[in-house]
Amino acid sequence: MSDAKFPAHTQDAFHRGKFHLIQPAAKAHRAGVDAMLLAAAAPDGFDGHVADLGAGAGAAGLAVLSRCARAQAVLVERDALMAECARRTLRLAENAALRDRAAVLEADVMASGRTRLEQGLEDNRFGLVIMNPPFNHGHDRATPHETKRLAHVMVEGMFEAWIRTAAAISIADGLIAVIARPDSLAEILAAFDRRFGCAEILPVHPRADAAAIRVIIRARKGARGALKLLPPLTLHNEGRAFTARADRLINGEEALFANG
Repeated sequence: MSDAKFPAHTQDAFHRGKFHLIQPAAKAHRAGVDAMLLAAAAPDGFDGHVADLGAGAGAAGLAVLSRCARAQAVLVERDALMAECARRTLRLAENAALRDRAAVLEADVMASGRTRLEQGLEDNRFGLVIMNPPFNHGHDRATPHETKRLAHVMVEGMFEAWIRTAAAISIADGLIAVIARPDSLAEILAAFDRRFGCAEILPVHPRADAAAIRVIIRARKGARGALKLLPPLTLHNEGRAFTARADRLINGEEALFANG
């Protein structure tokens, strides 16, 4: 995409300036807290390959690389504009330390079988698959802008398709981590069935006295074991400030799960 056709954009710092992101200024999804919390689901010291499905400009995948110095990432995005943002992100001088450990793959996560393989999503490759899929219903957040709609609005069978792909591309004992709204939990766990087990669910609350607005679910391919509901993460104190733990997680200074 030529510079003349590339839309107005911003360059945004994450992890206290350890990496930067090129993002459209408007009419597209912009990464924030969700992506940083998802990245925090990576175990400390993770040194394998991570697939960031629906990567957008690459926020979550690059946040894993920022914290895990030996990890490598493939940023998987089907929207051409967001994939171009990810490519331009990797070319930034501020991301020189991460550039050689990341690649952008323009592919549709919902593709299966031969189509998925032809797009470059190989079987049995990744030790960690992370996903921040669209999780608004069509009536929740209508938008006339196609790029933003694709990033926000789920389609029927989406979690089943994304998690099917995650299972195919994961290594034998690979991890999966998903961030979603609480009302998607049953669908996610159903898609995990016979694919990923020993699931851990961590609710995310905006304040201590408010209902959860997100859940982060992590599980392991082929594992068998009881589901665990973990103590919640509270994002904000009584004011607008982040809690100390939320601040550390968002800035890549701590792993989300106690067992790595």
